[in-house]
Amino acid sequence: MKAFNVSYYAQTRWWWVVLIVGILLVLGGFTYWFWPAAGYAVASQIFGWLLILAGIVQLCVSSGENRPRGWGWWLAGGVVNMFIGFMLVRSIILSEMVFPYFLAFLFIFWGIEALVSASSGRKKYWWLGIVNGILLCLIGFFFLEAGWVSNMFMISFLTSIAFIYWGFTIAMAAYEMKPVE
Repeated sequence: MKAFNVSYYAQTRWWWVVLIVGILLVLGGFTYWFWPAAGYAVASQIFGWLLILAGIVQLCVSSGENRPRGWGWWLAGGVVNMFIGFMLVRSIILSEMVFPYFLAFLFIFWGIEALVSASSGRKKYWWLGIVNGILLCLIGFFFLEAGWVSNMFMISFLTSIAFIYWGFTIAMAAYEMKPVE
């Protein structure tokens, strides 16, 4: 008989898909870091498609058979990611205007989600969740400030940092999703 493992992250055999999404985000971040002239519109489109992909993965994880406690955050996160992703890929003009504000909302949402997850205290390294939540909220507030100033270079820099940080965070979370056999 399998032991019942209650944790924030769902245990799934598709954990490697989440790992691949994290690696793609890190690669996208470094690509944007080294070639910022690729364009602001291209970054918003890539980020939009990656959000859609991440949203689909989150919805699949939250609808698994063994939904642990906290699966609602995965469901809510998947819906929010897909909504923002579809808004970004729908129109390049719209995405250029609201890109920093969408990202600000998204990173603040992820930061609050990480803080709530860490406060459950069920993980071995719960304090890393608190650090992650604070950093994600800070990135979100920086996007709010950069959007207000409309500084394209600042938004490009923050976008590449966000891709890289988000990718590492998702890649690390993938290992917690690996089922214990």
